Amino acid sequence: MQAINKILEGAEHLFMRYGVKSMTMDSISKELGISKKTLYQFVDNKTDLLEQVIKWHLDAELVALTEIRDHAKDAIDEILGIAKYGVEQLRELNPTTIYDLQKHYKKTWDLLESLHMEYVYAFIKGNLERGIEEGLYREDLNPDIVAKLYGGKTLLVVNEDLFPLKDYNKEKLFKEYIQYHIHGVASRKGLKRLEKYLSKEK
Repeated sequence: MQAINKILEGAEHLFMRYGVKSMTMDSISKELGISKKTLYQFVDNKTDLLEQVIKWHLDAELVALTEIRDHAKDAIDEILGIAKYGVEQLRELNPTTIYDLQKHYKKTWDLLESLHMEYVYAFIKGNLERGIEEGLYREDLNPDIVAKLYGGKTLLVVNEDLFPLKDYNKEKLFKEYIQYHIHGVASRKGLKRLEKYLSKEK
């Protein structure tokens, strides 16, 4: 188990840094310092490796987001923590990786979208319910609908057709999106709490 995790972690780093299309099984095994024969003991082909990397990455994200949720002072603090984590992920991601997935590995991209929607929906729905209970979000919110809207809109941020890299900075896009989301769901009390947290960051 430890060996496959090491392979997936290394492959993830390579895909995020160099993109997907440019990496071959030969170059991956060479960069990881293992033989191609050893690599094929754990994966069937490059697509299989890519899918395993995505599932492994999302599992790691779930752990990180759970920790953020469990240590957050309130719903606003939690969503800001999630946003900060998202920005850090975008900083490490080569835009070519997203382009390669969308254009050359459509089935794998569809898998990523499906899993992303599933876990993001659960976390954001929980955050919305927490915020309503704490009086930081509007009472008339429908957590189910808003959580699904959030998940769908998050994927738009990395949509190269809508927001081409040459025209838009992904980090700024995501920050703008989070501000848009919070202002759409927060109560007056929540907005005051948001300003308090943002002023501390400054």
